Amino acid sequence: MKKIGLVGGTGPESTVMYYKKLNEEMDRITGGKAMPEIVIESVDFRKMWGYVEDSNTDLLASYLKEKLDNLAKCDAEVIALTAITCHVVYDELAAGFDKPIVSIPKAVCEEVVSKGIKKVGLLGTAFTMERDYMKKDLINAGVEVFVPNKEDRETVAARIYEELEIGIIKESTLKELTDIINRMKEEYGIEGIILGCTELPLILNSGNCPVECFDAVDIHIRKLIGLAG
Repeated sequence: MKKIGLVGGTGPESTVMYYKKLNEEMDRITGGKAMPEIVIESVDFRKMWGYVEDSNTDLLASYLKEKLDNLAKCDAEVIALTAITCHVVYDELAAGFDKPIVSIPKAVCEEVVSKGIKKVGLLGTAFTMERDYMKKDLINAGVEVFVPNKEDRETVAARIYEELEIGIIKESTLKELTDIINRMKEEYGIEGIILGCTELPLILNSGNCPVECFDAVDIHIRKLIGLAG
């Protein structure tokens, strides 16, 4: 089994989720015979998020490259970023790194296309909803991608940053998010929704989403496990 390397801390809640799910799922798959070796290189979330807010992609890429290099030094073979927002510099990181980095957007695109969905909604940080790094693989595959209107985008982004990033889960926030998804279903005809932030699965799932739910964390973890084998 290959050693898994994670760039974590982006934020802490999602890193815990990755660690637990990777161990639980590999244990289940092997019938209780094996769990993966995992090494985590954790970033300073406030520092990383500052680069994102300032749109300073050069410093963001440089900072994340340091973390990837440290994972390589620990002999990690299957490597991933545990935050979708960090994928804004994925191409730069992948081009200058001699090990494959397992992309969340590419894994999600494969899953959406496999289900035959042609119109999908995207929720995430403001950065993720307004940039194209989570959309371009889907668009190239012939899938239309829709995001909420400006007011709803601000609501989603605020709830992620002010609540979910620090582990706060509220019923009122769940209602806000499902109302937003329903508006997108009515206005755009979306058939599914991508949980495009690794904290969103803390509150949204296939049991409470009004349309088919694509959990980016779950999809990414299954891809990592398949490659770690």
